[in-house]
Amino acid sequence: DVQLVESGGGSAQTGGSLKLSCDGSAYINNRHCLGWFRGEPGWEHGFVASFIIDSGQKTYADSVGDRFTISHARTTDIFYLQMDKLEPGYSGNYYCAVSTRRQCELLPRDLKMFDYKGRGTQVTVS
Repeated sequence: DVQLVESGGGSAQTGGSLKLSCDGSAYINNRHCLGWFRGEPGWEHGFVASFIIDSGQKTYADSVGDRFTISHARTTDIFYLQMDKLEPGYSGNYYCAVSTRRQCELLPRDLKMFDYKGRGTQVTVS
């Protein structure tokens, strides 16, 4: 089974930064979208950011504004979430996701479009 593995979480002060990484997507064929979501199993999952591989289009949740940046390194197939100007409200479990469904390009915020998900990495802002 393909596993997506997140790293880079931890503790940060208000106003600080963290950079999350997601590894493992290289082993998934026919990828169309990469995404970051926040939540715990059984709880509401919030969209954070997504990236459409073909077009390079990036979509962000309104709540993150220009604080977060999603990026994808083509050479390593690792993708990232740069988190700046952090506030306590951004604390949570962040997990990455990959979609092999082309429809994700029309619904880049919809978790149901993403068929591979990692377990997440915890971010705590104080």
